[in-house]
Amino acid sequence: MTQRIPLQDLTSKAAVGHHMPPHKTNRPTRLGHVYVREIGGFFQRIRRYSNWLLMAIYFGLPWINWGGRPLVWFDLSAQEFHLFAATFYTQDFILLTWILVICAFGLFLTTVAAGRVWCGYTCPQSVWTFLYIWFEHRLEGPRHRRIRRDNTSRTLDTLWRKTAKHTAWLVIALATGIAFVGYFTPIRTLVVDMVGLEVNPWALFWIGFFTIFTYLNAGWLRHQVCLHMCPYSRFQSAMFDADTLIVSYDAARGEPRRNHQQKAFAVTQVGDCIDCELCVQVCPTGIDIRDGLQYECIGCAACIDACNSVMERINKPLGLVRYTTEHSLEGKSTRFWRPQLIAYAVALLTMAALLVGFLNTRMPLDVDIVRDRQTLFETMQDGRIVNYYSVTLRNQDAHSHHYVLSAAGLPGLRLQGMDTIEVGANETRSLRLALTAESGVLTQPSHPVELRFTALDDPSITSINETRFLGPAGR
Repeated sequence: MTQRIPLQDLTSKAAVGHHMPPHKTNRPTRLGHVYVREIGGFFQRIRRYSNWLLMAIYFGLPWINWGGRPLVWFDLSAQEFHLFAATFYTQDFILLTWILVICAFGLFLTTVAAGRVWCGYTCPQSVWTFLYIWFEHRLEGPRHRRIRRDNTSRTLDTLWRKTAKHTAWLVIALATGIAFVGYFTPIRTLVVDMVGLEVNPWALFWIGFFTIFTYLNAGWLRHQVCLHMCPYSRFQSAMFDADTLIVSYDAARGEPRRNHQQKAFAVTQVGDCIDCELCVQVCPTGIDIRDGLQYECIGCAACIDACNSVMERINKPLGLVRYTTEHSLEGKSTRFWRPQLIAYAVALLTMAALLVGFLNTRMPLDVDIVRDRQTLFETMQDGRIVNYYSVTLRNQDAHSHHYVLSAAGLPGLRLQGMDTIEVGANETRSLRLALTAESGVLTQPSHPVELRFTALDDPSITSINETRFLGPAGR
């Protein structure tokens, strides 16, 4: 449960740190460890629900099967990438680039409109960090108790609580690593192999890597990743303007602050801020939002919920700290649609429309043709010239198809052997073909020919592929 402190203690800067030794500060520092205070409120409920949903998706997707295979499976060995009912191959790699560009424009659009809400609500670093903090609160207790334990000698109570906390962190990190590898190796088989100590060495390596990576990032580095390692925090200012929605402190309403030792009637004028520093105590990056806009702010709105809880209890209007814009704070009107935002929106919609159009017109049949490199051509007893080809058919449709094969490009060109083939849904088939032609029609050593593959049940699925037919030089 979220800890509540007595109203009479809200004006004390040491309200939750009064158990600390006098020489220790209660305020988090940017370079040291940040002791985050748990807080409830409207925005924190949104963040927690979205975080649990994202966690459920991340950990749950590898366990869901679709058509006898994982719903999401990046099969690197077969160079096949299964996403729901669709299967993509290495030649579709351009789609990944396309999707990443769309995500980039989406992030830029969100940043121009609403600042770093991505960081505060959906960034994996924030999601895992808040999860670790949630377990920290439950296993080590409220903020003031954690501070007191870290500044006093170790006791048995402290030892078991910290051991339980780090054990929980490691279990979460291990589950994260297993789930990540589960997107590349069927997780049901992976777990069985781990229990039987038969897991692939590379799978074991990546599980260990992501276990350590998650444990360090979410448990120890936390805000340091956001402040010093993430490039987004550095270039976001280039996309901010005076109409960007950001978390801000209303200094005109809050100043001058009431000193925690000062009574309200002891000064001629006093702002709504009572200098309780609760907004600082709940901040996961340890900043004071009252110092103005700072690149360290991740827009999680914890300070908004903290300040609103105080305003409610001292019968003041909410919103001393709120989502707002610089223009609004200055008493000016705020424009939502502005050139920069419109440009990003148009680019995003254009890229998304092109991607959807490409996927809708994407041929669900992929064909690779490789000529036999060992034998350029052979001459048959009847004088005809024969060429051999290795063909790979990939049916990228959710249904199986029968394909009919035909060849064109030379007079009397014939296809020997198999002329129809069935390929199951999302299946890959390989076959060896032979083409023959009269030697008299060969006027040069190499002639272009076409191999056509057409689905019998859907003629619109047709793949025409050009290759070369070799033979002796014409006379």
